[in-house]
Amino acid sequence: MESQSKLIEKSFNEHYSNWVYEALDELPENFTITDPCISGHPIVFASRGCLRMFGYSKEEVVGRNGRMFQGKGTCRQTVMQIREAIREEKSIEVNLLNYRKDGTPFWMLFRMSPVFSEEDGKAINFVAVQVPILRKPRHSRSEHRRNEFCLCGDGFSREILLGSCRREVCLDSVVEPNHCMSMDSVLDADRGVEVEESCEASEPEKQKATNAINNILSVLTQYGALRKKSVSGRRCSMERIGLTNSVLLTSLGRIKQSFVLIDPHLPNMPIVYASESFLKLTGYSRHEVLGRRHRFLSGSETDSFTLLQIDECIQNRKPCKVRVLDFRKDTTSFWNQLHISPLRNASGKVAYFIEVHMEEAYANDQDGEKLNPEMRQLGAIAAAKVALRSATMGAGSST
Repeated sequence: MESQSKLIEKSFNEHYSNWVYEALDELPENFTITDPCISGHPIVFASRGCLRMFGYSKEEVVGRNGRMFQGKGTCRQTVMQIREAIREEKSIEVNLLNYRKDGTPFWMLFRMSPVFSEEDGKAINFVAVQVPILRKPRHSRSEHRRNEFCLCGDGFSREILLGSCRREVCLDSVVEPNHCMSMDSVLDADRGVEVEESCEASEPEKQKATNAINNILSVLTQYGALRKKSVSGRRCSMERIGLTNSVLLTSLGRIKQSFVLIDPHLPNMPIVYASESFLKLTGYSRHEVLGRRHRFLSGSETDSFTLLQIDECIQNRKPCKVRVLDFRKDTTSFWNQLHISPLRNASGKVAYFIEVHMEEAYANDQDGEKLNPEMRQLGAIAAAKVALRSATMGAGSST
């Protein structure tokens, strides 16, 4: 545990002034700060309000993952949304059922935002604010509920004092995706406490979470500047990520295939070029794609072994071909016949990786096509290689 403590200390000292702990400790909000760069993505700071709310000591929280606050009644779908936001390094706001140390559940508004280093655009922290939802849940008359009941045991009045909704979930023998519960997870036999129905946060609660995030980011920005390390809630280097070589851009624009270029030399291997066909295939605009993390089209249903295979090929600087389940902007899925290959510049060094995408349904429809799908993809890779070498030779580049 001592080595973990040193890592956590390094997490703050590398980016912020030594006084940042004291400044954060004075803030009244309930929040935690985690470090995605440390193995296990542990909590490196927990506010006093957060510790009081959950009933833990600082020693019990710091160094552990935020999932320690989850329980049987926490919806797996919501947890996956949070994990996806972490993977894509973006903000998220959800209603979340969490548990105190004594096992009592309560609903909160969970708002999380990444903190980026302005030096290299890397996500160095995630700030998670927890606002207890004070009002009772709003019932929709049109929503069908069965087996609904309410227990008002000793835990009820105590939960009201602690500021959480006290209504149970709708139970059924068949669990729907957004009701990730079971009868065993609903009742606490010792306290008569029931897991409550999903609560919706009010606008004042949402505004409170937003203000809290802004206050925390303000402190981190201030104490980062004292360390001469600029940090921000936005990835400020986005505009500088795209390609600037006009000759290369012109040549790449002539390739009529769906593909992107990724830069393996930048943190998280961001996309630095996206073809028009790729934007059409995925439904994203160019500014939504450039700077995004490598393989951002993957989702919770994407096979992890396939993703591992892709990562290994990139690490070994080798080409690969896989069939992978990807997701468009509108969340619809498609099977992607994906070709990945390193692109070397005129000096022979790997400058980029190209990912050529082809929807399987389209790949199987070859009417009117002289080349089969694989040959078309290989042709796009060959054209990109020629474009890169021509551009770097013309510029006299040796990168």
